[in-house]
Amino acid sequence: MTEKSRKKSRRGSLKPAKRSLPIGGRLDRYVLTHFVQSYLTAMLLMTGLFMVIDMASNLDDYLETWEDGTSVPAAVLIKFYVLNLPYLFLQVAPFVTLIAGMFTISKMLKAREVTAVLSAGVSARRMLLPLFASGVALAAGMFLLREALGHGVASARDSLRFTLEQQSFDERYAELDVLETSGGLVFMRSFYPRPAGGGPPRIEGLTAILRSDQSRGVTRYIRTDAAAATWDEDARTWILEDGKRRTIDLDQLSGAPSAQSVETLEGYLFTPELALTFKRAVEAPLELSFSEVQELMRRDPTDTSYQTLWHYHLTFPLANLILLLVGIPLMFNYERGKGSERIAIGGLLCVFYYAADFVFRTLGIKGQLSPLLSAWIPVLIFGAIGVMLYDSLKS
Repeated sequence: MTEKSRKKSRRGSLKPAKRSLPIGGRLDRYVLTHFVQSYLTAMLLMTGLFMVIDMASNLDDYLETWEDGTSVPAAVLIKFYVLNLPYLFLQVAPFVTLIAGMFTISKMLKAREVTAVLSAGVSARRMLLPLFASGVALAAGMFLLREALGHGVASARDSLRFTLEQQSFDERYAELDVLETSGGLVFMRSFYPRPAGGGPPRIEGLTAILRSDQSRGVTRYIRTDAAAATWDEDARTWILEDGKRRTIDLDQLSGAPSAQSVETLEGYLFTPELALTFKRAVEAPLELSFSEVQELMRRDPTDTSYQTLWHYHLTFPLANLILLLVGIPLMFNYERGKGSERIAIGGLLCVFYYAADFVFRTLGIKGQLSPLLSAWIPVLIFGAIGVMLYDSLKS
């Protein structure tokens, strides 16, 4: 063997051999520990910042003296912000994930731990596996958290918000409409989900219109009017006060249709929870849960805003993973003094993602773009960028 071949052989032997590590080993636990610590810090920082902004905007109004000379009890104010905290977190959850991932890598780069891992023959992609696995888990957790909030927490939070904004414990919503699966409509002049004196949910001024089966080309509607209605939880129906039912034949409008007295609202799948869902769909549609959006779509399958929200609840949690794919590779630039710049670039990419998501989602809700495209275009664009950056990762 010549001297040249010996030197070449020695240089080749100095290169670390690629190593495969078991899932959940010491390195995975070490990286995951750093990520969890960074995530908790970023979560407290971002959620707390959004809460301070919300309090700065609304707290003065909440603390105003009521007409009777009293003011809102401190317990109501505290409970409202506790229940509102998860909603604030859901707004910034993907951003929190990106910040936590970038700070994790920044710490490891600063301590030269990344260099040590790569020198030991472990690829950068393998080292980052716990971060991307965490992104997938956080996306699933974000989806499940939104679903959990839709079962009880949302209505309780909305009730407290009504007390703070309207300065009254008698929760009342005026002029609510509910669409039935059969195409019928329910109009409520006043809806009391939690009457001040206690008792079940109550409606004052009810009008329900249901289209009956057509026979011999004749179109008929069944209209039910009631002065009031009270929800019976055991029977799962509304008990009517002074209820009157009329059958209206559109082809025979001469003469007033005869009215029959009725005691219950029959033929309608309409609950107090559904009324609150329709109210929330108008006032804060992004706070609806996935199951609530599905129910609204079932009742009005042609509404593009519901279709857009359905896709949005699937795509927005994916931002936890997509932003990691975009932001983490930016940290693997080994030039000194560039850490803060790389974090700033990652933050800008996050802002661009939120802006693109907002613009396309708005186009979908307004019906100017297909709901499928409006929800998935930001994911596909930034996902493709993230895959390219990840593929070019220095290892």
